[in-house]
Amino acid sequence: MKYIKGFSVLVVALVLCSAFTMKKDKSKPVYVFGVAASFTDTVVYFTDVQLLDSVRLKDSFLPDRSSYSNQLENYIEENQLQQNSTCMIYFSENQNKLEKEFVKLYNKYVKVEKLKVEKLAKDKFRFMKPKEE
Repeated sequence: MKYIKGFSVLVVALVLCSAFTMKKDKSKPVYVFGVAASFTDTVVYFTDVQLLDSVRLKDSFLPDRSSYSNQLENYIEENQLQQNSTCMIYFSENQNKLEKEFVKLYNKYVKVEKLKVEKLAKDKFRFMKPKEE
């Protein structure tokens, strides 16, 4: 009887401890910026670093990342800024790290004298979370 009480207390303590240490959602917000360039044009477009609401990385990859590059490509073509552009998306959960990557890439393009670099402000273009099907 003495062992049953001790065993019962141990089981209850184990259940309580495991209930409080259950895995919590430790996801972080995702930041993103885009670059659009064309082999037939001398203008390169950069978006600002933006926060993607309610988006979480899955296995270190951005879900629907092709959709975000398509959004940028569609915006550029619809506003007749450039045709046949190639769009690249850069993303990270660390905003400072992504901003450093942005500055590094931006400065790389600015150094090329034949290229004109333009920024797309947040009020003109914003990445939107794709609709779930």
